[in-house]
Amino acid sequence: MMEPYKLYYWPTIQGRGEFVRLALEEAGVPYIDVARGKGGMKEMNAVIAGGRDERAAFAPPVLRAGELLVGQTANILLFLGARHKLAPRSEAGRLWCNQLQLTIADVVGEAHDTHHPISVNQYYEEQAREAKARSRDFVTERIPKYLDYFASVLQANPGRGGWMVGSRISYVDLSLFQLLDGLRYAFPKAMAGYQGRWPGLERLAAKVAARPRIAAYLGSKRRLSNNEDDVFRHYPELEQGVRVKPRG
Repeated sequence: MMEPYKLYYWPTIQGRGEFVRLALEEAGVPYIDVARGKGGMKEMNAVIAGGRDERAAFAPPVLRAGELLVGQTANILLFLGARHKLAPRSEAGRLWCNQLQLTIADVVGEAHDTHHPISVNQYYEEQAREAKARSRDFVTERIPKYLDYFASVLQANPGRGGWMVGSRISYVDLSLFQLLDGLRYAFPKAMAGYQGRWPGLERLAAKVAARPRIAAYLGSKRRLSNNEDDVFRHYPELEQGVRVKPRG
């Protein structure tokens, strides 16, 4: 049996670490969610900036595989994809997965900035007015731009099976499921307004959720609930005045 991976991420939120958790769950490999255990925060602090490890990461998530430390969500998934058949074998295929994952990281960052458009060092309440303007632009302009793109990639994939890359599931599919789940939580009215615009992505998310290991994880206590300390946050006032633009 392989030594369990150690995942270092905040213990009370899904956040960017959830993209890694989903890959580990789908792969069916043992891992320890370190910060959720006794003394885990102290251990996590040792591997991020200012910690004792010589390869300290700037911020979580960080994955330990034996003596190897890997930071940054997309980098961790690049590593896990090659190890656990969650990415194509070819270099071109692995790079394509990484490119898509980096694009997912871009939209996740923009989603975070809807509620913290000025500074992460200020409370949401200190920038609520700016957050409304940022959210309006994100919902009406950025969400459709990103999801139109991902839908076109899915449609253009010559592989069978309805996956984003090739003919089998990859970490990109898992991450798109998580992205869509987060957007529906943060902007439920807007996403309902877009219902039916991206049927391929909706089918993809449903297929991911039905995967036996993913379904078991989603129904377990290991899957943390969405909350307002997370990357995706639901503030009803940020959807006030938002009008979903029709396609065309």
